[in-house]
Amino acid sequence: MSTVTAKTELADVAFAAPDKERLSQLLVGQDRPPRPSALSASVTFGWRAMLKIKHVPEQLFDVTAFPIMLVLMYTYLFGGALAGSTQEYIQFLLPGIMVMSVVMITMYTGIAVNTDIAKGVFDRFRTLPIWRPAPMVGYLLGDVLRYLLASAVMLAVGMIIGFRPAGGVLGVLAGVALLVVFSFAFSWIWTMFGLLLRSEKSVMGVSMMVIFPLTFLSNVFVDPKTMPGWLQAFVNNSPVTHLATAVRELMEGNWPATAIAWTLGWSGVLLVVFGVVTMRLYNRK
Repeated sequence: MSTVTAKTELADVAFAAPDKERLSQLLVGQDRPPRPSALSASVTFGWRAMLKIKHVPEQLFDVTAFPIMLVLMYTYLFGGALAGSTQEYIQFLLPGIMVMSVVMITMYTGIAVNTDIAKGVFDRFRTLPIWRPAPMVGYLLGDVLRYLLASAVMLAVGMIIGFRPAGGVLGVLAGVALLVVFSFAFSWIWTMFGLLLRSEKSVMGVSMMVIFPLTFLSNVFVDPKTMPGWLQAFVNNSPVTHLATAVRELMEGNWPATAIAWTLGWSGVLLVVFGVVTMRLYNRK
């Protein structure tokens, strides 16, 4: 039976006579499209996240205007007091402030997940014959573009006001790649909160309570050697400190094996722990 003939006969049965048995036979006889692979489904949901940015470009404010404001504000407010000149401080600050900004951006993943749940969109996703984690992974893949854009904006501003990475293009690319890997893993924390909490305001509030202490109590702005001993113990073992150190050293042309290993280790732990918890919550939602 040709496709056209089958469709015509299906329409006749569906809209003419209430022959449920015949309709069932025709539906079973149709060729079903192949089930999408895990990668294909994830990329499709990632493209959906980017299309949302296309239709609501104001979402890019936090990866364009906000990073520019942070770089300029901290450089010119604290540069002279902490390093003697803004020219010297920007060399230390920019990799750290880039880490801080991108890590803060990760919380919007959880907000987007929570918004889709409130609108009932996730109920539709659950009925699709796709790899179950695909919607979550798609959100995170879409946000990778936001991380890259924020990094590019901050690097451009830094170069304009005097940042000169001794590691060259390769050092910068390696630092940004490590930052994106960590941010992808760190975002799973917020997908968990997006599923767990009732409103997007709650997700944002909890995210701020976690992100602000974690980013400010680090070596993003100053060397931990200037801090009290009890605070150094926390700061030196913070995942943000390890990440900022690794990114800073890579951009300086060094190879900080210990800091890179710590960062990748933290990324693996975050991905495994919060990825598993997120998917259990998603399956029970």
